[in-house]
Amino acid sequence: MSKHRNWQGVRLRTVAAGADPDQAPTLVTLPAAWDNDAARALAALAPATGACSELVLPDLAESLFRPIVEAARRAGLDPAIGGALHRLLLLRRAAPAVALWRGEPTEQPGYVINLAAFVDPSSGFDTESYIETVELVALALALHSPAATRLAICVADMAGMFARLGLAYDSDDARDIAACLATLLRHHADHAPSQLGRLGKLYPADWPRPPVCILPSLARAAHAAHAARSESRYAGTTAIFEAGPVDALLGVETGGIAPAFSPVREDGSLTAAAQAWLAAREITPEAALAAALLGENPFPQARAPAYVAMLERVAPYIQVLPERPETAPPPMGRAGLEELPPRRRGYTQKAAVGGHKLYLRTGEYEDGRLGEIFVALNKESAAFRGLMDCFAIAVSLGLQHGVPLARFTNAFTGTKFGTAGSVEGDASVPQASSLVDYLFRNLAASYLGKTEQPVVEAEAAPEPTPLLPLDLPQARRQSLKLVR
Repeated sequence: MSKHRNWQGVRLRTVAAGADPDQAPTLVTLPAAWDNDAARALAALAPATGACSELVLPDLAESLFRPIVEAARRAGLDPAIGGALHRLLLLRRAAPAVALWRGEPTEQPGYVINLAAFVDPSSGFDTESYIETVELVALALALHSPAATRLAICVADMAGMFARLGLAYDSDDARDIAACLATLLRHHADHAPSQLGRLGKLYPADWPRPPVCILPSLARAAHAAHAARSESRYAGTTAIFEAGPVDALLGVETGGIAPAFSPVREDGSLTAAAQAWLAAREITPEAALAAALLGENPFPQARAPAYVAMLERVAPYIQVLPERPETAPPPMGRAGLEELPPRRRGYTQKAAVGGHKLYLRTGEYEDGRLGEIFVALNKESAAFRGLMDCFAIAVSLGLQHGVPLARFTNAFTGTKFGTAGSVEGDASVPQASSLVDYLFRNLAASYLGKTEQPVVEAEAAPEPTPLLPLDLPQARRQSLKLVR
């Protein structure tokens, strides 16, 4: 292993990890302080070049950054940009987006910046390093993809940053800081690549003056950026996307600008953001536990309206935004349930996924909204049919309690397990990676108008494992004898 000099002296560990639980894990080498989620993320980010005996993060990073360094040399720029990119990754401050890791062609190369990594408990938010990082990754993307007309530089773990600063996510101070951060992101991402020359069409800078936030250095830098704004060579440079493996590699707990809805991890321990909040507020774990036993919540709570308010505050500066969540509740019946009419419309869809037949029945409200689903399976086991019945009931209850169908389709489209392959009987869904994937692709096409969905390639079914001697191939059965 030939590590880049920035990784010299870094203690590494090797762990078996896989991006998919159904696939055989591979050996992953990464810093010893990074958790297993980061190892699984690295396995998911590895280039699709076939079987690989081991994935070594320093080596993968060197392969990724080397073309950028070579492009910098050709442009007469300082080749030390490679070392700076390695340091950003090692400090978990920023990492390239998925397509760059995998070597996939993309018209919008991207980078993810971890906001929480710029907070020091003693000195607060490091504005200068944040600006340097934005400029560095923007220049790196321009060198990597000189023909691109759009970049996608994203921020992540804003909730973790607020926790480390001791600020409640749902506060005016937090929203003002977010607007200033977005201002700096927009300005410096737009203009850092200008040293490569301005080519082609120029796009106007039409973003407003940021507010005055409670962090003096951040406020000054944001207002200076607004005063210096000018046309950009890119049609877009800033974005917020859903969390993915890059976020996990950076140790991000909350994607983009989303709030932290729970202070507890899946294993029952406190999240890093929750621990940082207690430290910033000088609250001991014992005091937090005592408050919880008394019925008080020692952690600030942020609901969907707070996220919408944050989204609206940064929207003037971010060019690609996630879908705005619905915050207004639907008309409710008793106990918060919007009951379906006794006689309801809907449709019955018969289809076959990989040769396995199913029937999907929907029930609708009077205005045409989906309110319930029923799924009947033909050849599956009784246990699988029972689980599918329970799943359909759970989805129906969610729909009747106001959960948007889009939330379900985003969560379950692309699910991979068991039966998969070509779909017969439904022209709107040509292929599915599982029965559940098919169901939600069908619902998305019928109720959300998503008729052009990406085709999913079904995974090849594994060879069956012989259970009895007679199941073995003929060549291997010749020497076997049945003993009575």
